[in-house]
Amino acid sequence: MTDFLHDQLPCGIEYAVCPLPRRQIICFQLRVLAGMTTEPADKLGLVNIIGETIDKGTEKQSGQALADALDAMGASSGIGAGRETMTFSSTFLPEHFDRVVELHAEFLRTPTFPQDVLDVSLDLVKQELSTLEDDANGLTEKMISPLAFGPILGRHPLGEVATLDAITRQDLINHWEKHFQAGNMLLSVAGAIEPQRVSDVFEKYFSSFGSPAKQGRDIIPLAFTPQVAHRDKELEQQQIAICWPGVDARHKDFPVQQVMLGILSGGMSSRLFTEVREKQGLVYWVSAWQETPRGCGMIFLGASTTPERCEKTYNTLIHEVDRLADDLQQEELERTITGILASQETRGDSTRARCHELASDLFFHGHPISPDEKAEKISNVTISDIQRYLSTYPRDKKCVVTLGPKALQHCMATSKTGGTIK
Repeated sequence: MTDFLHDQLPCGIEYAVCPLPRRQIICFQLRVLAGMTTEPADKLGLVNIIGETIDKGTEKQSGQALADALDAMGASSGIGAGRETMTFSSTFLPEHFDRVVELHAEFLRTPTFPQDVLDVSLDLVKQELSTLEDDANGLTEKMISPLAFGPILGRHPLGEVATLDAITRQDLINHWEKHFQAGNMLLSVAGAIEPQRVSDVFEKYFSSFGSPAKQGRDIIPLAFTPQVAHRDKELEQQQIAICWPGVDARHKDFPVQQVMLGILSGGMSSRLFTEVREKQGLVYWVSAWQETPRGCGMIFLGASTTPERCEKTYNTLIHEVDRLADDLQQEELERTITGILASQETRGDSTRARCHELASDLFFHGHPISPDEKAEKISNVTISDIQRYLSTYPRDKKCVVTLGPKALQHCMATSKTGGTIK
């Protein structure tokens, strides 16, 4: 059983600490509840640009000086822009805890967003958008996300060229002033540190940082619209992406969904790999996964095949999901559960992973959950649970996207919303 401390600092930051006294490092992850969903509709890509520029200069020092100070301590840090949050993380030796927190507080509280840095960042993101045209997987993901999640949850982090051209330095400042405050932050810390020290140091550097009242907890509603779409593109490998609604991370059936996905795509013995790739040779790659914004969940299937085998690949993917209700064996179920638990155990042994899991618990559940509790729920999944899940959450309404030289004729013919994406 892992011991956690979960509380809220006087400044407003909600935090959780997992003390690991035998570890040699400390990790923290600070999530600002201001991801892509908070962007103005005409400024898409803004959050990603803030992530590229927020640590490139403060009221006290340049971005290079900040980077040099972190490097001098051997601290590794990262910034990520997501659907619902911006993530600031760092891993370092325990003796540098105070200084690392101080530096992060400096660029989070007093960024200057230099204009020259903004200009370069905008240019680089536009180049990345252009490069995306040569990334078949990335382009397919960009196509299906707004169809699966809607115009807000389905936004792409890079935005669009037209919306990037509209972003100004003042837009960054306005977004930062509105969203970057302590009551809008979640903090997780794991490693060789006492909870009281975490509380003291973060309160010291984030005191009086905006409103302490909790903010950013509203759930963005899912806007799923069943649709079939195709984009013509000269490719040797045709891309297929399929999705339908599942359950969110807080739902009682979430562990069942995890096990189902493990059976389909949990390794080289999984059904999609053995049946679709190894036995039939239909695909170059194939996978099943879930994406779970707060309050909703979506199941995805993806594959890369030849244009001539696109129709058969699509039918086979759907068939492999459907037949789980008919021929799942106990041995297969137990093997999948063992693999999931082993993966969680080995992944969770990392201090970084423990910190990330703790941050996810705060974000999705509002409190820490012990690894033992998660493992028990996975272990208790039965064949009848899988069968019940498949009957409760049907796949009759789906989004299907293809990228390549050939559309799925059967889907296009039977779908009232089928069309071509330019």
